Amino acid sequence: MRNLLVELFVEELPPKALKKLGEAFAGQLAEQLRALGLANGVSVVTPFASPRRLAAHITHVAAKAADKAVQQKLMPVSVGLDANGLATPALLKKLQALGVDVSDPVFAVAGLRKAVDGKAEALFYDSQVSGATLDVGLQQALDVALTKLPIPKVMSYQLETDCELPGWTSVNFVRPAHGLVALHGDTVVPVKVLGLTAGNSTQGHRFEAAKSPVVLEDADSYAQTLRVDGAVIASFAERRADIVQQLKAAAAHVGHGVSAIEDEALLDEVTALVERPHVLVCQFESQFLDVPQECLILTMKANQKYFPLLDAQGKLTNQFLVVSNINPQDASAVVGGNERVVRPRLADAKFFYDQDRKKTLASRVAGLDKVVYHNKLGTQGERMGRVCDIARAIAELLVFTGAGAELVTTADTAARLAKTDLLTDMVGEFPELQGIMGGYYALNDGLSTEVAQAIEDHYKPRFAGDDLPRNLTGVVVALADKLETLVGLFGIGNLPTGDKDPFALRRHALGVIRMLVEKDLPLSLAELLEAAIPVFGDKIADPTVALTDFIFDRLAGSLREQGFSALEVDAVLALRPQRLGEVPKRLAAVRAFAALPEAPALAAANKRISNILKKADAAAVADAHVSELLLQEPAEQALYAAMQDITPRAQAQLEAGDYATSLQTLAALRVPVDAFFEDVMVNAEALDLRLNRLGLLKTLHQAMNQVADLSRLAA
Repeated sequence: MRNLLVELFVEELPPKALKKLGEAFAGQLAEQLRALGLANGVSVVTPFASPRRLAAHITHVAAKAADKAVQQKLMPVSVGLDANGLATPALLKKLQALGVDVSDPVFAVAGLRKAVDGKAEALFYDSQVSGATLDVGLQQALDVALTKLPIPKVMSYQLETDCELPGWTSVNFVRPAHGLVALHGDTVVPVKVLGLTAGNSTQGHRFEAAKSPVVLEDADSYAQTLRVDGAVIASFAERRADIVQQLKAAAAHVGHGVSAIEDEALLDEVTALVERPHVLVCQFESQFLDVPQECLILTMKANQKYFPLLDAQGKLTNQFLVVSNINPQDASAVVGGNERVVRPRLADAKFFYDQDRKKTLASRVAGLDKVVYHNKLGTQGERMGRVCDIARAIAELLVFTGAGAELVTTADTAARLAKTDLLTDMVGEFPELQGIMGGYYALNDGLSTEVAQAIEDHYKPRFAGDDLPRNLTGVVVALADKLETLVGLFGIGNLPTGDKDPFALRRHALGVIRMLVEKDLPLSLAELLEAAIPVFGDKIADPTVALTDFIFDRLAGSLREQGFSALEVDAVLALRPQRLGEVPKRLAAVRAFAALPEAPALAAANKRISNILKKADAAAVADAHVSELLLQEPAEQALYAAMQDITPRAQAQLEAGDYATSLQTLAALRVPVDAFFEDVMVNAEALDLRLNRLGLLKTLHQAMNQVADLSRLAA
């Protein structure tokens, strides 16, 4: 057992894919070597990935895998041997196919083993299979690993053939490969891939390597040799951690409370662009700070891969950090170059901002009629008309339940202007700023902060864990926008399928759910759909059933992710509660009820009652009611008396919103319910008694299942 190092040296790899490529290369190599028996469970895999290399260090790799004993069933004894115990032609043919010498049939058969297989006796051939050598196994593992790499886009390039006949051969890989290292300890493993033959040398940093080529003594010296002789930090994780450390140090040096903006994706991308990072501080003219900081931050991150610096209050400063791939003694040229490059970008942002403010958002509304939203649902102008109608309807519902009357006006204004920033130069250049720029331009137009924030926030929540809109107007417009999308696309049959959701309908549904739940809005799902569906006229079919199912499916999944059990979620959502804001309280009540000692028996009884009512004649159950005069058995009389005492109290607690106490009050019915099923025959022969008992159970069932369907808690 020795440690193995494999490196593929290539031209600059796509930075956004580098991390995954490095992990996949190392993981696939290790997986294939384990499958061949050359590596084992204690083998530790260390991936390496830099802009110009993919590598893997794997411990405890054998030069040759252990031989394996193979037991192979041939055929039943009755088929393989004749009456005299001699081999049949079928057996001899099978043995010959396995490579057994059958020149002496008696000797060949003597090497077989008989064993019972099922009901009959069978012939088995036992042999030893030689384990794979590392030369052969690593070649196979490399071939498989390269085919399974998550390559975003394959390149084709030509290599000159190394045979006697001159010519070129075509090679397909993510980038042209120029070197291959394969070391088992200090021994080169003679494997070939992509037209390359393995050796023990590689290349370091393009400009700062101390030696070229970098010769590796053994597998374990790879990272250190590259660092010293090649000026390369080969480990992606180490390089990333080094960048984080340097960013923090540089920001602290700039000033107290100053910090580099946090962006994990940008950090990964920059890590994939440099082989040995050096962080430098640069700056731009402070006049550009008049532009909204989101614009400046986005252009610096997206176009230049810079890290903007924020002060202690989170405001953008006129300084930024650059992660350089070189570290000259005098860095002024590098700093100056980066400052010159960023200036035109910031100037463009300032120009767009200044030009956009020359037109009001209201003046852009008519332009939305020229932007196609969907060929079956019309233009963005038509869409925003529908969003306005839905927003006004939601606002009126909220005003009816206590919100201020001005909500209708602010919601209508924000909804009418919410998409107008799509027509601005800034959003045309940076689509990620839609909504954000609308908020700035609304303030520039003299609109209220309430409306400006609503325009900015109406896309929220954009992703899992995103903030919700900051004010009620924003919540109304965000709800209207998402409901219009869901109703419209469901209404024309554009539903998500499998992992395909091109219109992000799952995200829209979760956004609706979060706003209704976390803001605890006094709105029912049915009311919202009734407000949204009519605004489409005859453009869509009624999507109520499918969309309601879709929203409750998303809600169920979200609740399970939050830690609620499937039984708890199923019990609450079985009733399809229309006020989604009540769902967390119902779940908490069910969880508290399930912890009571009476809960299992009551849940089981509830399930039994449900089954009885389902099997009974539907018309009879519908007409069934309770007459105290027909309660003959002491157990049913006791149950009725307990219900008369307990259910009114539980109902009052339910109506007051105290779901947990309501269920705990109902738990007192356990003893009379158990006695009822022990002593009373529900399906009595006398029709009047049977209907009366069904009525009693129906009343009990209705009383017990207003918070949740407790029968779903039964094992």
